[in-house]
Amino acid sequence: MSQRIAFLGIGLMGAPMAERLIAAGHSVTLWNRTAAKAAVIAAAGARVAASPAAAAGEADVLIAMLENGPAVEAVLFGDAALGYGGAAAALKPGTLAIDMSSSPPPLARDHAQRFAARGIGYLDAPVSGGVVGARAGSLAIMAGGSAQDFARAQPIFDCLGRANRVGPAGSGQLAKCCNQAIVAITIGAVAEALLLAAASGADPAAVREALIGGFADSRILALHGKRMIERDFLPGGRASVQLKDQDTILAAAKDAGLHLPLSECVTSLYRDLVALGGGELDQNALLLELERRNAPARLGAAVDKIPSN
Repeated sequence: MSQRIAFLGIGLMGAPMAERLIAAGHSVTLWNRTAAKAAVIAAAGARVAASPAAAAGEADVLIAMLENGPAVEAVLFGDAALGYGGAAAALKPGTLAIDMSSSPPPLARDHAQRFAARGIGYLDAPVSGGVVGARAGSLAIMAGGSAQDFARAQPIFDCLGRANRVGPAGSGQLAKCCNQAIVAITIGAVAEALLLAAASGADPAAVREALIGGFADSRILALHGKRMIERDFLPGGRASVQLKDQDTILAAAKDAGLHLPLSECVTSLYRDLVALGGGELDQNALLLELERRNAPARLGAAVDKIPSN
């Protein structure tokens, strides 16, 4: 059944997600802080709104796909007079709000309470799978909220990937923390292994091929490992976003009374990478920070592929 969807945030992930919803026959109204990005997607059949509130006003379902928690807070609950907020206030009772951004779990729980007070359903449903998964409709979707709201969102999630309800509000963001901890640590492990192979005289591309199918195999070895060997650091998931997620992981660990030394170590690596100007590079650019610490060691002789501006 076609639904009226307000989609807020047309970035690297949001754009292909919105396109899939449009292709599935939903009536999609877009808003993005940089209007030109939304205009590109409008050619596929969506309407572009001038503000978050304007997008949300006639929606059955609102989806936020924004960069971080502060952006979600500003767009949903900020001052509509500034043209950057007011989406929550514009939603009608009985509608459903889905935050598919990566935000801190306490923020998700707070938003769930604020929406519930106005008779609006809420799910925190961050995703994993990157731009490739967003384009293919194969995202892993981790949803927190009521079973009733999850069932209502299921047809929308089916357009985007595979969804699982993992608990009450905030649980989706906690699951995303778990996902990002595994991603970051594994990127670091793959980068270290390939750099070790190169520095010790083995062919890192051949080592990667030899590892595929064994216990060390993973999508990160297959995809990011290949991109590291090709020195392709064009952003899918940016290093600055990974660092933001690492900070959220460590905050969640502190709340739980845990010490996570592997996450702390990889967070330090990403923090240095971003501080030295690598924030706009792909998260696999963690390799560059390892090379910096081990100069002159280098993985291959290819020219680095990085954003042009």
